[in-house]
Amino acid sequence: MTHASTLDRTIEFLKTLVSFDTTSRESNLGLIEYVRDHLKWMGIDTRLSYDAEKRKANLFATVGDAPGRGIVLCGHTDVVPVDGQAWDSDPFVARIADGRIYGRGAVDMKGFIAASLAMLPAFMQTNMRQPLHLAFTYDEEIGCVGVQTLIRDLEAANIHPAGCFVGEPTRMQVMTGHKGMRVTRCRVRGLEAHSSMAPEAVNAIEYAGRLIENIRGLASTLRADGPFDPLFKVPHTTLQTGSIHGGTAPNIVPKDCEFIFDCRTLPQSNSDVLINQVKAHAEKLKLEMLKISEQSDITFETLANAAPLATADDAPIAYLGKSLARNNLLGRVSFATDAGWLHQAGMACVVVGPGDIEVAHKPNEFIEISQIEECLGFLDRLRERMGQEVLLA
Repeated sequence: MTHASTLDRTIEFLKTLVSFDTTSRESNLGLIEYVRDHLKWMGIDTRLSYDAEKRKANLFATVGDAPGRGIVLCGHTDVVPVDGQAWDSDPFVARIADGRIYGRGAVDMKGFIAASLAMLPAFMQTNMRQPLHLAFTYDEEIGCVGVQTLIRDLEAANIHPAGCFVGEPTRMQVMTGHKGMRVTRCRVRGLEAHSSMAPEAVNAIEYAGRLIENIRGLASTLRADGPFDPLFKVPHTTLQTGSIHGGTAPNIVPKDCEFIFDCRTLPQSNSDVLINQVKAHAEKLKLEMLKISEQSDITFETLANAAPLATADDAPIAYLGKSLARNNLLGRVSFATDAGWLHQAGMACVVVGPGDIEVAHKPNEFIEISQIEECLGFLDRLRERMGQEVLLA
């Protein structure tokens, strides 16, 4: 198998993968079943683990029959919406121009999945000393949801891989850490009244505003006092309010208001601690509210919770990643990935994949063909090494 033929096969796979609209609100089963059927044709068995509605699934496959714990190539199949974006071409039809492949998900992260699939014949022709696994997940973009289902399924099947490369776009530089992501909805229930009788009501928007100001204050303290990690572009934990809805008319004291806030924690920080500080302030406000109306309340709901990643720079998976990437630089990324939960489940993880995160989620998203070639080189060196020795025990 020549390098050129592998690249051509990768591009063909990527065209097919992009053609599936796997926006997180949609089902990903078309793509998953396409991959499952292709792997079956190659003689590779797969496991599917579904969400509660059976509209989405993770795929897990094992290549080779070597004993021991394997190495995972992991990618998410869902993509972000294209609504309201000005694309120069159909985002779900891959377009090749100027050494780039354009399309929704091209870089985030179907390019890595395509490269992994294209390399399978080479892996299968190698007498590997340990198994290779593929793990393709659902609903990463909305909070690393699918990977948690995958972890439960692997635990139930007594499958415990030794390590994992999560192929998010890092321009093939190995990343050993990323922030956690916690998204929380807060609902404030007050007491409505005619605006001329405002003192006898409980203004849900105003109390929500006081909570939002408390969140902003926490964020300011973290920005000033840390903790800090200079390897992150934003070197501290952040909080911010992203949306708010409430009220019906200017002359009605609003009974209801809800807002959603986002917390991005450094690996050494704990989102529970920060959320509990917000909740403690909410309890103080609620005491004020209850003096006027017994129906007053403030509630919180976790919408997404992605674990942070903190792999030691001297961990074997980091050394292996650097060797395969032929790059001694290690870094951190601010975005969350499936690696956080996989690492917590006992799988040593680093994040390394083709393309640039700067063009992800934007109109005219693309991946450079040169980055795909770098990724194929990384995977081919992994194949070679797996044929020589057990890399991670």
